[in-house]
Amino acid sequence: MAKGGSMGSAADRYESTLDALSSLITKRSRADKSNQGDRFDLLFDYLKILELEDAIMQLKIIHVAGTKGKGSTCTFAESILRNCGVRTGLFTSPHLIDVRERFRLDGVEIFEQKFLEYFWWSYNRLKEKASDDVPMPTYFHFLALLAFKIFAAEKVDVAILEVGLGGRFDATNVVQAPIVCGVSSLGYDHMEILGNTLGEIAGEKAGIFKHEIPAFTVPQPDEAMQVLVEKASKLNVNLQVVHPIDASSLNGLKLALEGEHQYLNAGLAVALCTAWLQRTGHPISNFNQTGPLPEPFIKGLTTASLQGRAQIVHDQFTDIESVGDLVFYLDGAHSPESMEACARWFSLCTRDDKQMNGKTKDTAQILLFNCMSVRDPQLLLPRLMRTCASHGVRFKKALFVPNISVYHKVGSHTLPTVDPQVDLSWQFALQRAWENLMQSDKGGEASNTDQVCEEVKDETGMSVRCCKNSSIFSSLPSAIKWLRDTAQKDRFVRFQVLVTGSLHLVGDVLRLIKK
Repeated sequence: MAKGGSMGSAADRYESTLDALSSLITKRSRADKSNQGDRFDLLFDYLKILELEDAIMQLKIIHVAGTKGKGSTCTFAESILRNCGVRTGLFTSPHLIDVRERFRLDGVEIFEQKFLEYFWWSYNRLKEKASDDVPMPTYFHFLALLAFKIFAAEKVDVAILEVGLGGRFDATNVVQAPIVCGVSSLGYDHMEILGNTLGEIAGEKAGIFKHEIPAFTVPQPDEAMQVLVEKASKLNVNLQVVHPIDASSLNGLKLALEGEHQYLNAGLAVALCTAWLQRTGHPISNFNQTGPLPEPFIKGLTTASLQGRAQIVHDQFTDIESVGDLVFYLDGAHSPESMEACARWFSLCTRDDKQMNGKTKDTAQILLFNCMSVRDPQLLLPRLMRTCASHGVRFKKALFVPNISVYHKVGSHTLPTVDPQVDLSWQFALQRAWENLMQSDKGGEASNTDQVCEEVKDETGMSVRCCKNSSIFSSLPSAIKWLRDTAQKDRFVRFQVLVTGSLHLVGDVLRLIKK
């Protein structure tokens, strides 16, 4: 194949591009000094190679960090400004189905042909200049550089950047002069990298603050807020705390993203957009702080779209009348705080669903779960189970599965085949945590769950464990098949499946059920 994947079918060219992107993936720790391409200081060398130094200075950027809600905030902000007539560029992570989701122009993921052109222009130039001192950038660093190239070349009016991890050393933080910065809700996440206290985590997130550039945040725990205020003061940053928007400000409409917590994210987005419009010379007409929001703001907030966050999908392979009734509730929550918000959303949705459908059908709630091994299930699962229980929702069964893709395949045109040698030890650990949690919730003491489980063979021939309250599947496709078979066997029950714990899992499920 010619350099840059110029020969072959369109699908072949795209796959060769994804292969090149996958070659930049490294699983080495940030503490591993041999991982040179992950060094923050090298980003400035890469910008010079790509001739993007001046272009970045010209971009009018909104930069958003945070533990939870930053993706929703960025999505709301993009939709608001687009409806204000502004040409928008949005960079978010991770993607769920296709890597092009990370790069949105005027609300639409970048077209494949444009993506290929910008990808190979950047990749080839970096490859030609690569050396021992300045090696090829790592996966996320390259994607951030590609975002800057796309937004500069497409001449967007605003570039909205979601921080990937932390803030201070995140690849997006090569930006030296954003128009405005935001910090969404802070909590415990990525502690192995960002620190063990909220203060340390807040310090990393506040790393996006720039001298005299205004910044906004939401109410934070005292320890985190103190650090944000201190960092802002040192840089002479005017840091303002914003609060949830009032539902009445939407003129009777609803936010496009579900969940009570989204009103807080919407409030942050409104503040960021207002500041951006004012600082870039775009007057806002009819803006009354106490009344309804301006029409473009309302339209932006009520039409924004974000996959994998509080998303409901009716399974297209089941038919309510003749086959079965299976509904997936997908939310990529993966921190204790976001898990609680997810549980509240799921509980309210399933309650409303039952009220809307009357008593003609019973419902059964099932959990489909996986999380990364760096996360603590003892923090995630209790929040999820107990918040649901407080709203009267108790799971009939929990299913634990490995992800299909965790940076193992970055594209969307093919699904990797199931690995017959997949290691399920982490899923066994999740299952034990769940069974002990269920046992203690019923008044008993945590016991050795291995004694009350049985080993069975799944459809791939792998030995997996079924317990009283949970099952392990060796692959996601086999779990989906079990759910569909179960729905077919019991047509008088609506099966409501909460998919959570990992955005990668949510993306894999979407790929399988939307094929």
